[in-house]
Amino acid sequence: MIRTASCQCGQLNLTVEGEPALVSACNCTRCQKRSGSAFALSSRWNAEQVRERSGNGVTYARKGTSGKNVEFLFCPVCGSTVSTSLELLPGVIGIPVGCFADTSFPAPKVAAWCESKLGWVRFPDGLLLLRDQSQPMEQT
Repeated sequence: MIRTASCQCGQLNLTVEGEPALVSACNCTRCQKRSGSAFALSSRWNAEQVRERSGNGVTYARKGTSGKNVEFLFCPVCGSTVSTSLELLPGVIGIPVGCFADTSFPAPKVAAWCESKLGWVRFPDGLLLLRDQSQPMEQT
């Protein structure tokens, strides 16, 4: 399957092939601020799955909680983030699920940083809930 992710104005596009390796929701405060939402919904792809990039992008890099770099590719026209790369996960590209505008996109399998999720956020039963990036939440 071929999918194309694009920014709001359509100037910056990424075309991927196949299915995402992972779809996850991140509740960390940095993703909340970056996305302007309660959590960021991201798909993870092996770099080889990214077939084409068109348009101009600008990057912003910061240190993640691991101390490793996180790099964001965004459109300089509309400001939409179109991909993320983590030094911690070389060869993996993150693409926000909303950039695909695809109602059949796979559902998330995991929610990370649940310690900082907003109190009213509820995820479906069966979703793996992580306290931070890797520690499971205690089941109640």
